[in-house]
Amino acid sequence: MILCCGEALIDMIPAPTTDGGEGFVPHSGGAVFNTAIALGRLGARAGMVTGLSSDMFGQQLAESLRASHVDTSRVILTDRPTTLAFVKLEDGHASYSFFDENSAGRMIAEPDLPTLSEEATALFFGGISLAVEPCADTYAALLAREGATRAVMMDPNIRPGFIKDAGRYRERLARMLASADIAKVSDEDLAWLYPDAGDMPAQLAQLRAAGPAIVVLTRGAMGATATLADGTEVHVDAPPVTVADTVGAGDTFNAGLLASLSAQGVLGKAGLRALTPAQLQEALTLAARTAAVTVSRAGANPPWRWEL
Repeated sequence: MILCCGEALIDMIPAPTTDGGEGFVPHSGGAVFNTAIALGRLGARAGMVTGLSSDMFGQQLAESLRASHVDTSRVILTDRPTTLAFVKLEDGHASYSFFDENSAGRMIAEPDLPTLSEEATALFFGGISLAVEPCADTYAALLAREGATRAVMMDPNIRPGFIKDAGRYRERLARMLASADIAKVSDEDLAWLYPDAGDMPAQLAQLRAAGPAIVVLTRGAMGATATLADGTEVHVDAPPVTVADTVGAGDTFNAGLLASLSAQGVLGKAGLRALTPAQLQEALTLAARTAAVTVSRAGANPPWRWEL
């Protein structure tokens, strides 16, 4: 089972109202939540470790997980409120205003964490849950406790406007990346992580030196390039599609990558460090195909396996 560890929240998406004004419609979301949903829809065994509220929005999130065949037995339930992210769309690109203080997801602490059995063979971390405390330190502690014997993927998905203490955040990410087997970043993530490294090749080299066996760089319509532990590069183009918006695109890409690696039987520490270019190409291809479907329709709505 692949456990997605991080935020589940409500995206408040703008929509026209019957009187001609604009309102907001609550959609289940969050970067890590979206990856879990996409994994479940692709047929991979997936679960979540997250904090969910008992309020109406938390119930909506739990129902969305179950509807996409995501295991919720490790969810931490509280009566704190659900995080809300109000979305502004401009030319298909999303910006966010977060309401997250004292939320069910943000306030989980290390003693709240579930015990993981051998059933959990891979862990995925990322999103805003690594930027805000105390949950960021809680997820870092989970990785430190459980990551040595499980495959680990990280997607920092950095949102600079959400970060209060950049130094502390960089230090936390550095510790976690040192334990990761796969790191997926955008060019914007790289520039923020390594502002003094120079050009992109130097930034990528610094990320590879941090510890991950596989580094994946996504560049939107320019496709994705991954580097194996021995330096071999594999590239996939982005399938041509008409873009509705980019909400959830990277999260779906993550799920496609993990689902393919799992189906190939290589989603383990040893398997990832011995990964062949052909195996990586297959995984990147599924990742790109699933992300292309997501961007072709509004919101974070990952495809089911039969849609591919």
